[in-house]
Amino acid sequence: MAIQQQLHTVDSIQDLLRTPEYNRRRFYLIDGVMFEMSPVKRIHSRLAVRLNMFLELFLEEHDLGEAHTELGVYPPDDRSTLLAPDAAFVSHARLRDQPEDGFLSIMPDLAVEIASPSDTRAQQRRKAEIYLDNGSSLVWIVLPSQNGVEVCRLDVGAQLDIEFVGQDGVLSGEDVLPGFELALTKLFPVSDEA
Repeated sequence: MAIQQQLHTVDSIQDLLRTPEYNRRRFYLIDGVMFEMSPVKRIHSRLAVRLNMFLELFLEEHDLGEAHTELGVYPPDDRSTLLAPDAAFVSHARLRDQPEDGFLSIMPDLAVEIASPSDTRAQQRRKAEIYLDNGSSLVWIVLPSQNGVEVCRLDVGAQLDIEFVGQDGVLSGEDVLPGFELALTKLFPVSDEA
């Protein structure tokens, strides 16, 4: 839910976060409209931890870049959009000119959004499009209610291409994280009824 009618920028969000009443709150921006992120529920938190654990373990072994959680990222030429993926991978090459402390003015190579009950599918896919239109190569939308993941890429015509991977499937890092594979049974609990 949008919390203010005033249009914001990355800079105004950074200013807000320096004030006592906002410094522990989390926000994202789309086209200057500021949205507050509510605290996540247990399953969301567990999925984020597990995904980041698998990414971090892979990156420790292969040294391709950095794994992040809830890192503020924005397109280099659009200060009215600021996102904070639940998990992300950014390659070493793309991090060279980025600050150690602060938001990144690039989109991650891989962005992961875990769907919250308050998010619509259209909102989730809009974020995927923003990531992909501005430099990300791959987006995973984790769907806890379906024990699956929507894998999003841009097709040849720059349209959103979505592939659903169910609980018995495997996520691939594709060209973004060569060799990375994650069986979704390791991410989602296996049903006793199966």
